[in-house]
Amino acid sequence: MTDDRPRGGTPPLAVRHRPFELVLTRPLGTARGEIRNREGFVIAVERGTGDCATVGLGEATPLPGWTESREACAAALDGLSTPASDEAVNDALDAETTPAARHGVSLALADAAARGSGERLSDRLAVEAGVDAAPADAVPVNATVGDVDPAETAAEAERAADDGFDCLKLKVGARGVEGDVERVRAVREAVGDSVALRVDANGAWDRATARRALDALGAFDLAYAEQPLPADDLEGLAALRGAGGAGVPIAVDESVAARGIDAVVEAGAADAAVLKPMALGGPDRALATALRARSAGVDPVVTTTVDAVVARTAAVHVAAAIPDVSPCGLATGPLLDGDLAPDPCPVAGGRMPVPSGPGLAGDAFDELRRS
Repeated sequence: MTDDRPRGGTPPLAVRHRPFELVLTRPLGTARGEIRNREGFVIAVERGTGDCATVGLGEATPLPGWTESREACAAALDGLSTPASDEAVNDALDAETTPAARHGVSLALADAAARGSGERLSDRLAVEAGVDAAPADAVPVNATVGDVDPAETAAEAERAADDGFDCLKLKVGARGVEGDVERVRAVREAVGDSVALRVDANGAWDRATARRALDALGAFDLAYAEQPLPADDLEGLAALRGAGGAGVPIAVDESVAARGIDAVVEAGAADAAVLKPMALGGPDRALATALRARSAGVDPVVTTTVDAVVARTAAVHVAAAIPDVSPCGLATGPLLDGDLAPDPCPVAGGRMPVPSGPGLAGDAFDELRRS
């Protein structure tokens, strides 16, 4: 009889996954098109048997354009053998080609390890990454407003401000520059000067359009313009820094996944880096990228790919492990019409609490672990 256990006697893992689909309350308009639904996989890894078993939970929710396709994600997960060693599982998943699959499994492994040691996930992530400061108990978050007409954009922004958000992100780039200027002007007039405004073009502009847009949008005191140019144009992004209207800071998102944080830093292409754990291949990789950015003077901001509750909760832990993190794009749960489980991190006053643990959120996801 073959002994499947790796050296050291660590019991092998049982790995299972099941699909899910969630729809948005309404389409989220972006420069890349509308996001109408989210399809992904709940992943569970189990070590041990019976009452001694420890089950870790993860989520792989691909978003083509940021991650692999659903089909590629499914194929990667289907390729995992059961039982399997930790090393075999990690070796089978490539963060470059199948980041969502790697995110789901690495999260499940991290959740299992944290639960086994009685730690919050954020505490374990911080220790493993060498962060000296204790993780926060709550993280600041921004509200996201999709591409809608100026009046509706202003109304959504005003509702968010009334709910306690002091930072808003507006999707731009799906219409002409003049239309986006009108939308941002309407928001600034609706919420006043005390609310920070970010815009996100998702790489929709060319260099000339981006310069024209920033020259106009700079009048509204933007915190930053996110991905105003395509992901690969690091030279163009570097040229925009400080040159567009009133020196609008530049943030990158897609550029991090496409080129890596080191290339962004070396090019001088960003003032801030927007980090999606799902697109970067896991909470561990997202935190490492955040710390590398911070060390280079680039402000890290954690956000989601409009994920379900398991991945959103993990992203909250990542953000909490970053000392003095800026408002993050994690308040995306209300965009979904239903979810996998009740949210253990409800937004209140523009902040999201970090579950006390152990693992992701104590027993909040126990039903998912059993399914």
